[in-house]
Amino acid sequence: MKDAMDDNPGHGPLGQGSEYVDTYSPELLFPMSRAQCRERADVTPRSTWSGEDRWTGYEFSWLDAQGLPRVVALICTVPVTSTSVVESKSFKLYLNGFAQTRYASHEAVRETLTEDLSRAFGAPVGIELLALDDLGRWPRCLPGTSLDDRVLETQQYQRTAGLLGLKSGQGGIVHEQLKTDLFRSLCPVTAQPDWATIWIDYRGPAIDHQGLLAYLISYRQHQAFHETTIELIFQDILAHCGCSELTVYGLFQRRGGLDINPIRSTAETQAFRVRLPRQ
Repeated sequence: MKDAMDDNPGHGPLGQGSEYVDTYSPELLFPMSRAQCRERADVTPRSTWSGEDRWTGYEFSWLDAQGLPRVVALICTVPVTSTSVVESKSFKLYLNGFAQTRYASHEAVRETLTEDLSRAFGAPVGIELLALDDLGRWPRCLPGTSLDDRVLETQQYQRTAGLLGLKSGQGGIVHEQLKTDLFRSLCPVTAQPDWATIWIDYRGPAIDHQGLLAYLISYRQHQAFHETTIELIFQDILAHCGCSELTVYGLFQRRGGLDINPIRSTAETQAFRVRLPRQ
């Protein structure tokens, strides 16, 4: 594992040519300071925030004791309190290293993953190895009202929190679940597009849907990692919309067989299981 203090993403494998190793190589993991990533992204976390980052590996395999390949779906759950995040390409390279490595049992694989990834993230992580049929039984849609049929004119494609606001002439407290499939941001290292569905559950004064959608679209050319992108959205909605309760869930499309799904909330929460059509 690389030095966790080397938190500059430009020093990792992302955006660089890499040799793909297919034997166990934990030194490929590249941790970065979560605090430093937040500072660069203008995120100011609060002690009352809750959440986690759920990584899903769809292409994870190793050899059993007889040399027969085993294939499962990998779920890695990282608490928001972890001291580090792991660069996604280094995570993929690390997982690929299991492909030609023999293990006596599923439990031996799970224990290895748990030890390596807990060390890399700087906190205990949860590891599940799921049969592919189990993954196929996950729900395929999110609850709530889609924002995507709104008629909207916008030219804002860099994060603009000032687009957020409340519905005029509507008093009282509401509880809404809202979602959009139109979200796109950019990788801060390679500038490649990161596509996602964003789900928002809040209680408080009614949020203006037009402004919320325009705000989410304004990330279209914004460069940040998945985790801090969701934290920015969470932070901005809290600051501009006066929610008493708020949860923001980002379900990003996978790259190289791995996706990241961060969730942030004002209440203790977990990334509930759903696998959207684009995932």
